[in-house]
Amino acid sequence: MNVVPTWSDIDDSPLESAEALERRLYEIGAKRYHNLHPFHKMLHGGKLNKGQVQAWALNRYYYQSSIPIKDAHVLSRFRDRNIRLEWRKRIEDHDGVAGDEGGIERWLVLTDGLGLDRAYVESTQGILPATRFAVDAYANFVAQRTPLEAIASSLTELFAPQLHEERIAGMLEHYDFISPKVMAYFKRRLDQAPRDAMFALNYVKEHARTPEERKAVCEALIFKTNVLWVQLDALYHAYVCGHIPPGAFRPEEHA
Repeated sequence: MNVVPTWSDIDDSPLESAEALERRLYEIGAKRYHNLHPFHKMLHGGKLNKGQVQAWALNRYYYQSSIPIKDAHVLSRFRDRNIRLEWRKRIEDHDGVAGDEGGIERWLVLTDGLGLDRAYVESTQGILPATRFAVDAYANFVAQRTPLEAIASSLTELFAPQLHEERIAGMLEHYDFISPKVMAYFKRRLDQAPRDAMFALNYVKEHARTPEERKAVCEALIFKTNVLWVQLDALYHAYVCGHIPPGAFRPEEHA
């Protein structure tokens, strides 16, 4: 398996401007975003079987369903109503509003289409321990660190649209059990993610005013890339290497 890049792979010189910060953030994305993980390459290249794709979708549901909780933590950090109004859109995008079922429901359409029982998916009983630990760590990070770091941790959305495009094309091409209908979550995020990412990027560029604050922004983004990366490490270890922990989803039991 590939190894997560170390700090030595990323320039660690002081960041003296907002423009330097933006360049560093994109460098982090180029070297640490989870599109580089071998599990994703297998997923998009048609190298997984249906059970392995089911395991990915099941575990990823815990992350998707936790995003509104994470974003509610962000909201709670700000007295500025304008920021709360802007950030609230993220909760509505995932939980849904009148006339829009929301991203969590669209993810359940995916797991339905993969043949997983919806009640089982929503229970999260079968997810990997590492999935739960990583996602909960992300929610706790947002709740406990500075508001600047909380917003900065969402900046992986800068890199998401390309990943979604690769996923839509690759999975539709390679898997006969995938249809355009079940890929609706990713199609919607092609529009939502850039909007969210630009707000967060502009926020950190404006409010990270010292080299130390800009470094904290970068470290928050690195933390988030690690949260995403370790979830794929766990999936690879369990469902490619075959080391499924007790109590976790076993595809043969849900065929």
